[in-house]
Amino acid sequence: MKEYELTVLIRPDREAELDKSLGVVKKLVSDNGGKLLSEDNWGKKRLAYKIKGEDFAVYVLLNVELPAAAPLKISNALNISDDVIRYLLVKVDEKARTALAEAKKRAEERGEASSDSEA
Repeated sequence: MKEYELTVLIRPDREAELDKSLGVVKKLVSDNGGKLLSEDNWGKKRLAYKIKGEDFAVYVLLNVELPAAAPLKISNALNISDDVIRYLLVKVDEKARTALAEAKKRAEERGEASSDSEA
């Protein structure tokens, strides 16, 4: 199974019952043989342009593991969903993730080294 990032934009009027809307998305992932790794709710944000007549949306990022056939099935289901106004499903690039972690580690080490020289 490969790891994916699924970002969904949920209608702002569904914010009160967000758990129900996210439950549908999570069920869609599990029904297609996937596994939810993590969930990050970014909250309600203004959109850069109107999407389906909406100026705002609730952004939620889900990290999931999916088998090969699942992304197409999930995309087809999300395309006809009433709660989700837009989504983005991308495969996680392990090389980029590793490079980003190494760059962050080097930046932290440089920060500690400059702190030591100031003291």
